[in-house]
Amino acid sequence: MIAKSLNSPLALFLRRFSDNNVAVFAALGLIVIIALAIFAPWITPQNPYDLAQVDILDARLPPGEEAFAGFTFILGSDGAGRDVFSAILYGLRISLSVGVASGLIAMAIGTFIGLIAAFAGGRTDAIIMRIVDLQLSFPAILVALMLVAVLGKGVDKVLIALVVVQWAYYARTVRGTALSERKKEYVEAAQNLGLSAKRVLFFHVAPNCLSPLIVVATIQTAHAIALEATLSFLGLGLPQTEPSLGILIANGYEYMVSGKYWISVFPGLALLCTVFCINLTGDQLRDVLNPRLSK
Repeated sequence: MIAKSLNSPLALFLRRFSDNNVAVFAALGLIVIIALAIFAPWITPQNPYDLAQVDILDARLPPGEEAFAGFTFILGSDGAGRDVFSAILYGLRISLSVGVASGLIAMAIGTFIGLIAAFAGGRTDAIIMRIVDLQLSFPAILVALMLVAVLGKGVDKVLIALVVVQWAYYARTVRGTALSERKKEYVEAAQNLGLSAKRVLFFHVAPNCLSPLIVVATIQTAHAIALEATLSFLGLGLPQTEPSLGILIANGYEYMVSGKYWISVFPGLALLCTVFCINLTGDQLRDVLNPRLSK
C-alpha cells in the first residue's frame, strides 16, 4: 500500500516538481501570498478603505512610525493616512481575484473554441484560427487599453478586457493539443462505439488537454495581474474605491521625488514578487507536465 502511494501520479508529480528548488521556493511564496490576501481582514491592523479607520494626520509616515490609533505602520503610510501594509494585502485580494477570474473565464471560452476548431476542421478551423492570429498580432496592452477606454472603469469592465485579451492563447493551445489527440486510438475506439461527437469531444479529448492548459493558465494569470496593475496605474482600470496594486503604486508615484519611497516601492515589490512566483511556478509546471521535457 505504501509503495503504491509512493508511485501514485501525485507523488511522482511532487517528486519531479521538487527537483527545482527555486520553483519550490516560488510555489511556497505564492501560497503565502495567497494566504495573506485571503486572511487580510484578520491580520491587518486597519481596513485601509474604511474611512472611519483612516486618519489624515497619519499621512506619509515612514516605516516603523506609530499611528494615532496605537498600531505601528510596518511599511509606513500613504498620502491619505492608510497603512501601506494593510493596503497591499487588500490590493492583493483584488488583483488575484481579477487575475484568476479572468483566467478561468478566458480558459472556458478558449477551450470551447479551440475544441470546435480542431474537430470541425476545414473552413471553420481556418476562420477561427485567422481570428486568433489577428488578435495575437496586436499587443495585449493595446487591446486592453482600447477596450477599457470604451467600456469605462470597474471590475466587470476590466474582467471583460482581460478575457478578450487572453482567450486566444487558450484557443490556440487547445486546438494544437486536440489535433494530436484526435488521431489517437482511444478517439477512434470511442467513435466506433457509436458515441456522439459531443461526448467524444468534451468527455474524452478535453480532459487530455488539461496539462498544457494548466501551464498556460498559470502564465496568463500572472500576465492578467500585471496587465490589470498597468491599467490601474494609468488610471484606466479599477476606480479608486476598488483597491489594487496598480492604484497603490500610482498613488505613491508623485511622492517619489520627495523621498517618500515606501508609498510606491512596497506595493511595487508586492506585485513583482507575486508575478515572479507565479511565473516560476508555471515554468516548472511546464517542465513537469510536458513529457517531451521530462528527463
